[in-house]
Amino acid sequence: MTQRIFDGHNDALLRLWQKDRTGERFLGTNADGHLDLPRARQGGMMGGIFATFVWEEPQRAKPAPQGSVDAPPAGLAQPRALEVTLAELAIAFRIERRSRGAVKICRTPAEVEAANEAGAFAMMLHMEGAEAIGPDLDELETLYAAGVRSLGLVWSRPTVFGYGVPFRFPSTPDIGEGLTDRGIALVKACNDLGVMLDMSHLNEKGFWDVVRHSRAPIVATHSNAHVLSPGSRNLTDAQMDAIRDSEGVAGLNFATFILRDDARRDPDTPLDAMRRHLDHMLEKLGPRGVALGSDFDGAVIPAGIGDAAGLPRLVDLMQQAGYGADLIDAICYRNWMDILSRTQALTAGTAAPPAH
Repeated sequence: MTQRIFDGHNDALLRLWQKDRTGERFLGTNADGHLDLPRARQGGMMGGIFATFVWEEPQRAKPAPQGSVDAPPAGLAQPRALEVTLAELAIAFRIERRSRGAVKICRTPAEVEAANEAGAFAMMLHMEGAEAIGPDLDELETLYAAGVRSLGLVWSRPTVFGYGVPFRFPSTPDIGEGLTDRGIALVKACNDLGVMLDMSHLNEKGFWDVVRHSRAPIVATHSNAHVLSPGSRNLTDAQMDAIRDSEGVAGLNFATFILRDDARRDPDTPLDAMRRHLDHMLEKLGPRGVALGSDFDGAVIPAGIGDAAGLPRLVDLMQQAGYGADLIDAICYRNWMDILSRTQALTAGTAAPPAH
């Protein structure tokens, strides 16, 4: 029996916005990218959190620091960010309509489960960076009504809400200031709506501000262990401790540059690098605190996985490492359902019990 998988982060909507805004490319097998419906089904992927992301050719704010993988990009104008975000959300809804029931946009874990039981692929919607939201937060309500249930306060660039980490290696995530007053207001507004907040790409001071001000469990949808790959995008052990103490979740990112100890974007990265990060994350976060956040269509991933059809090879790796069936199911599926349920319960002002 194929292991069911729910992925915590991918950039398929960005790829479609760049190459096929009809969404048809997602419904058939393609030679490019990592993720489409046939390959997802082949790999046991039942659904995932699909990010909207605004990619513009970066206008660098200053020269690259010594040892940087990329220089820090400048900020992004809110009207342009909103334009692209709405266009990418529209692609998701076109996919749902044209799939004739094969794909469902889901707003709750219960809807994900119902879609899966009906044989449909479940899409939940995420914003990778809040640039589309203005300083008064008016757009947040509309984006929530459109189905957004997960939000990264920043990508790796500054916003009116906080500071993202540039892709520096080696580096700690302790780069830049914490959340602004508007960022703290956005955290509280997302708590009130039950929108999951994603710490991936947020700098360390901002991370600790979220820990102080959020009522929700702390989540990093696609970040790995800094102790094994010491780049600014990864989580320190202290951050993992805070995620564990909040009963939150971190998703293993498949991107080779934050799996490797040399930050190379090299598909020839052995899958054992993924096992080492999983082992460390499980040690720090426990069995309820680790999930998958592939970064499909947004990163170079190990050739041993290749694309969504290769996900069973990651399951095989976990089995070979001695992970039991219950733990594998938690990492691959249940932990996302659990954390989303408990986050959304905040709208009622009560804590939901764990799903397992």
